[in-house]
Amino acid sequence: MKFLSLVAALLLEQAWPLRRGNPVYAAFLRYAAALERQLNAGQYYHGVLAWALAVLPFAAIAMVVHHALVAVNPVLAWAWSIAVLYLTMGFRQFSHYFRYIADALRQGDLTRAREFLARWRGEPVSELTAPEITRLAIELALVGAHRYVFGPVAWFLVLGPAGPVIYRLSAMLAELWPARAETEQFGLFAQRFFFWYDWAPARLTAASFAIVGNFEDAVYCWRTQTTSWRAGADGILVATGAGALGVRLGEAVHQDGVVKLRPELGTGDEADVDYMASTTGLIWRALVLWLFLIFIVTVAHSLG
Repeated sequence: MKFLSLVAALLLEQAWPLRRGNPVYAAFLRYAAALERQLNAGQYYHGVLAWALAVLPFAAIAMVVHHALVAVNPVLAWAWSIAVLYLTMGFRQFSHYFRYIADALRQGDLTRAREFLARWRGEPVSELTAPEITRLAIELALVGAHRYVFGPVAWFLVLGPAGPVIYRLSAMLAELWPARAETEQFGLFAQRFFFWYDWAPARLTAASFAIVGNFEDAVYCWRTQTTSWRAGADGILVATGAGALGVRLGEAVHQDGVVKLRPELGTGDEADVDYMASTTGLIWRALVLWLFLIFIVTVAHSLG
């Protein structure tokens, strides 16, 4: 049933994509902001309480409704799982930006490519060159594929509908309460929880990139380059993905009037628009691998 739920949710999302600024996400962000205003007195336990009020009620609803529907009619439970997955995952959360940037670069239109990348990143990128735009787009695509596809799927397989709900909401809170983690205690729990909740799924995604790409280079980059990147799972995902693609990512970029130095990740050639198409292929092959393994496990379980 989980395999069918995943396939149905992916097909539904391809037909009717759920954008990042959709009403459901916007409502949750307003709710989270209200919790912060009411509860943030600069203490760690205030952040724990706010996180619990923001995440646990929705996870409980997802779980209770699922179990209730299983008792009534398994088909209704299946439909509920599809609805939850549709709201918590999806390629189209990021892929339209990736495609628009690739099309603009092929046409030599740097202005449009910068515009789409700026919308995706949420910050100005007016000084970036074409290779820099390409590198950043590939990095965002590799991380986005994990955040919006593989991460939620991994926890759906473990916890059912509650798993991706916790993943998506905790990811949003970790993004919403980041800077305060350095100056106050309020955001620390949200940051730490998502780091550990995402620890195993991120490594499964990176392993998938290695398996369906250049395995030897991907493993080499994973082992030798991830510690030089910023904290969290991004370094593992980008380094392994770059090695699997045989492309160099990271490196310096022009931003805010200066050259921002970043470690080099990956091996091989300079990133260009052709590698953006290769990135799409890598992500789809990884997804097919996951679906194949889930299907095999499902069939084996049904056969006893």
